[in-house]
Amino acid sequence: MEINRRQMVMALAAAPVAGRVNAAPAPVPATGAQPDDEAYWAGIAAHYDVTDEVIPLENGNWGMMARPVLERYQAAVRHVNRENSYYARRGMGADLMAVRDRLAARMGFAPQEIAFTRNATEALKTLIGGYNRLRPGDAVLYADLDYDSMQACFDSLRSRRGVEVVRIALPEPATYQGLIDAYEAALRANPRIRLILLTHLSHRTGLVVPVREIIAMARARGVDAIVDAAHSWGQIDTRPVDLDADFIGFNLHKWWGAPLGVGLVYIRQSKVDLIDPDSANSPPFAAGAYDRVHTGTLDFAAQLTVPDALDFQDRIGDAARAGRLRRLRDLWAEPLRGEPGLEILTPTDRRLYGGITSFRFAGRTSVADNKAIAQRLLAEHRIFTVHRDGPAGGACVRITPALFNSALDVETLRAGLVTVLRAQRG
Repeated sequence: MEINRRQMVMALAAAPVAGRVNAAPAPVPATGAQPDDEAYWAGIAAHYDVTDEVIPLENGNWGMMARPVLERYQAAVRHVNRENSYYARRGMGADLMAVRDRLAARMGFAPQEIAFTRNATEALKTLIGGYNRLRPGDAVLYADLDYDSMQACFDSLRSRRGVEVVRIALPEPATYQGLIDAYEAALRANPRIRLILLTHLSHRTGLVVPVREIIAMARARGVDAIVDAAHSWGQIDTRPVDLDADFIGFNLHKWWGAPLGVGLVYIRQSKVDLIDPDSANSPPFAAGAYDRVHTGTLDFAAQLTVPDALDFQDRIGDAARAGRLRRLRDLWAEPLRGEPGLEILTPTDRRLYGGITSFRFAGRTSVADNKAIAQRLLAEHRIFTVHRDGPAGGACVRITPALFNSALDVETLRAGLVTVLRAQRG
């Protein structure tokens, strides 16, 4: 059945293993692997074509596609390019709605509650900019560990909505209850707060915030929450529906290994009227997420490849993937906890971290300090990572392993860190 452009838009929304290239690795075995089964994870790593120039431990920017996913994406690009509008106006809408429906089921949501975006940033901009409950004199709240662009979106509400912007610093070191208490104290001190931003897993330090508990506490006070889940879904073993959130932004090109340019916005059906339809859409507006976002023409092949990314990751399993990423983090972070002059910026409570963890040398809190540390790890030990700015306690260096990293990779990091730290101590 032929569909017009409007229908199309609605449908869219509706060991180091570095350098290893294996032409035909064994198929991914069924789920259930233990986090320390290096032979199993070497088999997983064989599905990735990774640079041999460095040991890549900066995988938080986006996630590399496994080779089977990359090959399916390339095939989808060829198909969309070859068939062009003949496919786009006849069959692609139904195909993309099928992808959306599978994602919704995987996440625990109704299909009309999610819509494609190009990334989590676009999803969260949609939610923050479209939230229509704010009135002059109200207040909004965010924390130091929230993503820079989302902080900027909240800051813009001062001029756009006439609200007060409240910023807090999350406790460092953090505890589970301490994080809940920090938000509760802020809400108690600022009773005009109507909206808060919560980052489930911080891109800055890797800290996991107990968002479900904070949402419940805020909701009881009449406060809504927008959740940034760009780094949590797929990195830790959690199902989005279990967050019990009303508004969430996601990426699929980080921890699910989909092609670049695929994100999702979630709006609980009963709260959809709190988010304005996108100004590029025209009435009548459907009571779902897809009229709240408008991206125009984008990479349809990337969206069509999402099921292949899910297939690859589902063979591994959520618990196995999360356990492996946490183990890779534990192999360097926990042996170094307590090392004089080194601060590990996620706690030992396993509820509060996944694979990402940042560190800081005591007293070295500037951006320049941490850029220099990252550069030294690269120059002297071939460890590629990145500095992060923004935590109230100062800048830091972030370590982000991926499934293609090995225990030897993170042991090289641990040894290199000790060398650099002790050299700086003189």
